Amino acid sequence: MSFRMSSNASSGMGVSDHSTTTFMELQRKKVHRYVIFKIDEKKKEVVVDKTGGPAESYDDFTSSLPENDCRYAVYDFDYVTSDNCQKSKIFFIAWSPATSRIRAKMLYATSKDRFRRVLDGIHYEIQATDPTEMDLEVIRDRAN
Repeated sequence: MSFRMSSNASSGMGVSDHSTTTFMELQRKKVHRYVIFKIDEKKKEVVVDKTGGPAESYDDFTSSLPENDCRYAVYDFDYVTSDNCQKSKIFFIAWSPATSRIRAKMLYATSKDRFRRVLDGIHYEIQATDPTEMDLEVIRDRAN
């Protein structure tokens, strides 16, 4: 019950329907503050690992990422501009901690661009190998 994108030599990773639907719920309906995705190696597709409700904080999000394994994530960042306008930007975060398995790092690296293309409406992308690279200040600076 999942659609597969045309296979390409570097990565035959599909994306589950649930993943694209969940992203659209975050983007259009603001149902989620964030969505964390993982690669299901047996199914050869990107699936939803965890979602966070609209009231969850950036700290809730970062503490939901595994310390020793890779993930993709989208985070809906709300902020107020200097002229007092409420805005929202969607960040795509490729989480690849230094302590994760080499195979996982390679798998996530080779599948990232295809997965990111499926998620239409991403404003910014961040690659992070440790929490400081995706600190809230980094997010805030990129959004403004």
